[in-house]
Amino acid sequence: MPTSATVPLRSAPVDIRRRRRAARVQAGLALPCQHADPDLWFAVSPVDLERAKGLCRPCPVRAECLTGAVRRGEPWGVWGGEIIDRGTVITHKRGPGRPPRSALADSG
Repeated sequence: MPTSATVPLRSAPVDIRRRRRAARVQAGLALPCQHADPDLWFAVSPVDLERAKGLCRPCPVRAECLTGAVRRGEPWGVWGGEIIDRGTVITHKRGPGRPPRSALADSG
């Protein structure tokens, strides 16, 4: 017979996540994506995306973040210090507007 002190199984994973997050904060593992504006990691502006990448550089879980994003097939954003666009890691993102002349010359 369960007692009132028994923790239901459904809440256990949430409690574990909270404890892990608290342990990271105590250990000084404050992740930049948890403290900066979340929209920065999903910005349209190439300048903002590069800023987000810069914030990711010293992150202690950078490699795991990128691996997880690729495995999940994230459609866009900055993950693990890399820009993902349409599920593919790209080196940089062009701003909106006309394509470069070299792209026009190649297609014609």
